[in-house]
Amino acid sequence: MKKKYQNAFFIFGLVVLAVMVTQLDYRQVWEGVTHAGYWFLAVIVLWGFLYIFNTAAWWIIIRSQKEDEKPNFSFWWLYKITVSGFALNYATPGGLMGGEPYRIMSLAPKIGTERASSSVILYVMTHIYSHFWFWLLSVPLYLLTQRLTPLVTPILLAVTAFCLLAIWFFLRGYKRGIAVTGMSILSHFPMVKRWAQPFFERNRDRLAEIDQQIAALHNQNPRTFITAVLLELSCRVVSALEIFFILLVIMPSVNYVQCILILAFTSLFANMLFFMPLQLGGREGGFLMSTDGLGMSARVGIFVALLVRLRELIWTAIGLALIKLDKKQ
Repeated sequence: MKKKYQNAFFIFGLVVLAVMVTQLDYRQVWEGVTHAGYWFLAVIVLWGFLYIFNTAAWWIIIRSQKEDEKPNFSFWWLYKITVSGFALNYATPGGLMGGEPYRIMSLAPKIGTERASSSVILYVMTHIYSHFWFWLLSVPLYLLTQRLTPLVTPILLAVTAFCLLAIWFFLRGYKRGIAVTGMSILSHFPMVKRWAQPFFERNRDRLAEIDQQIAALHNQNPRTFITAVLLELSCRVVSALEIFFILLVIMPSVNYVQCILILAFTSLFANMLFFMPLQLGGREGGFLMSTDGLGMSARVGIFVALLVRLRELIWTAIGLALIKLDKKQ
């Protein structure tokens, strides 16, 4: 990636991060960290491990595109790009407007633009697809472990219908490709059609080639597809350890199933507000509602939300710092 683009990503992320840090209540943050003690350090280390799951899913997607060609970069270089990409996604309104272009621009000099673009699109699709499976599987988990109420029943039905529809849509996109369809839809949106229409016409052939590569992963390499999805789904389940570690400080009796349900409901609610940087407000509201729904106090939800937000800021800062460590290409 050219140095000027690298600096642009870094400066943009740094400015947004600085703005977010100013929104914190420093006294409350300090009290939360001192109360959590070494468990908060465990949360920070945990995410260094979780990013290995994400990198591994992207790594096998890249390698599956040309199985006879060994990548000319290491797994740990890709790990660094993965962490930086997520950092930019956290800091960017709309999420995918920051991290994904950075990943493509970093990877393109090594494997070509079309292959880099298709691998990133495939990874993003797999990442989002695993979320819908996580939310869907959380419904029977709730039914088996929690008491149904008149309010919860319609919510669970709506979540089930929404997830099944989304899974069907993604499977269709995997089989036929999604780049041409996605850009065609964007070219009709009032806010972006002036940019999207000329881009679509100029790059129709490239987008079609990207779609062919997307379809190839699902149709010709089902084992790779399933492995990537299972890695991402496993990452969702293991990431509930973050909530488990935090709740152990104030609720020694907490169980892991409750933490999975809290994460599922909170992430679903927060992703509905994808257009906000770091999902400000959405994640906190999700924690408050999910803990209340499981019979926990509002204080518990606030405590978890505060430490999770601080962890996100720390890893966003780490990801931005890693951008500057990337060598000029």
